[in-house]
Amino acid sequence: MAERNPRRWLILGVLCLSLLVVVVDNMVLNIAIPSLILDLGASSADIQWIIDAYILVFAGLLLTAGSLSDRHGRRLGLVFGLIVFGGASVLATMCETPGQLIAVRGLMGAGAAFLMPGTLSILTTVFDEDERKKAIAIWSSVLMLGALGAPTLGGLLLEHFWWGSVFLLNIPIAILGIVAALLIIPESKGPASRPDLVGAVTSMLGMTALIWGIINAPEHGWNSARTLGGFAVAAVALTAFGLWERRTAEPMLPLGLFRDRNFTGASFSIVLLAFSTGGVVLAITQYLQFVLGYEPLKAGTAFIPMLVTAMIFNGIGVVVDKRFGARVALSAGLLLMAAGFGVLASLSPEDGYLKLAVALVVIGMGSGTAGPAAYGTLLGALPPERAGVGSAVNDTVQQVGTALSVAVLGAVLTSAYRSGLPDGIEGPARESIGDALGAAMTTGDGTLARLAQDAFVGAISTTALVGVAGGILASIVAASLLRPKPPAVTPESNVSTKVGA
Repeated sequence: MAERNPRRWLILGVLCLSLLVVVVDNMVLNIAIPSLILDLGASSADIQWIIDAYILVFAGLLLTAGSLSDRHGRRLGLVFGLIVFGGASVLATMCETPGQLIAVRGLMGAGAAFLMPGTLSILTTVFDEDERKKAIAIWSSVLMLGALGAPTLGGLLLEHFWWGSVFLLNIPIAILGIVAALLIIPESKGPASRPDLVGAVTSMLGMTALIWGIINAPEHGWNSARTLGGFAVAAVALTAFGLWERRTAEPMLPLGLFRDRNFTGASFSIVLLAFSTGGVVLAITQYLQFVLGYEPLKAGTAFIPMLVTAMIFNGIGVVVDKRFGARVALSAGLLLMAAGFGVLASLSPEDGYLKLAVALVVIGMGSGTAGPAAYGTLLGALPPERAGVGSAVNDTVQQVGTALSVAVLGAVLTSAYRSGLPDGIEGPARESIGDALGAAMTTGDGTLARLAQDAFVGAISTTALVGVAGGILASIVAASLLRPKPPAVTPESNVSTKVGA
């Protein structure tokens, strides 16, 4: 057995610090969405692209970034990602239009594409299989702890400064992460390989076209030229990507990985899990501020029950995994999440925060139970020489699910909101609840505000049903595909077997 790195737990701390920059950014951005709508003049489509520009660049570059990190150094990839992400955060504070912010968010996605697989690949190489899921649970809990503080700090900044101030939080974290990585994390590399440029271009083009089609569908119709054109380009590009990856000698996505049932089961479970949650969390953020009237700071603290519960159940998930196996832990966690979305689907305008808090707690229980099993199983199926690109696969499938979630569930939310409004309400008020409340504030029309809020709550209930279906389907996938790994064959066990014979 290879000697364990004596500094592995300290290295884990640096990895957590490095990834905090992404967690903090994503949390404070959700809190800042109403401010972006009101202060920056961002439309609903702008908000989706501010989120999707990051996701699309991130998902498109992940596999290339993971492959480059395997070849040139995983620590180097991590540090490069922190530099790009921190620099883009500085630029984000200077944006004056939604278009500028969309472009900068794309640059932040490029930084995250190097940063995230770097953290997971280093974790995979530093920790043995018997400690890896425990390390992932600690990793997840520390990140959730950061997610607890980020909305509070972000809300405080939004109440006293302009919307761009929330991106200032990323800068000191990135600087600390760079210094700590250079001082503590050892460099590691895999076998040399060439970047798969064709794969990178076709995957990014395909995903961009797919999300473009989905985002345009609610506004222009599913049969419009813009929507169908996006889907057509996506089909061609993603088909070309799959064919190229099968034929090229050094693919960025080794399709042979999917022959492992555990890798495939964990991957599809993560896709469905991310699809179920991404758009729903976006809707909850707007519900807290536009329906319940919470200030940004209070809206940030409203997620504390979910995050604290998830932290606690991370440890419980490791125990369940160790005793009953990853299949039980992952399936049970996904069913709990589906139950949480079921509570959310029953939300009514009169319920207020209490029922939402119950839903968030149940979702947190499920997320905490499922997380270590899902990510640990996927990473455990990777060969060591593929740690970087394999970790990128983990991030890619998660981001694909999130991107589709924001687009599809965002479209469902918008369509359901429009359907819930009376026919007499037209114009911007019919496009988003933010526009409706802005118009009501200007005209003093309390009836319009109430109708918009009731329609939005109904839209959340409709959207949450997709989360229920996604959680149940992901649980079925996990139960059907995941299998216990056979015990490792060691030289000692071979000797004892021969002696016994």
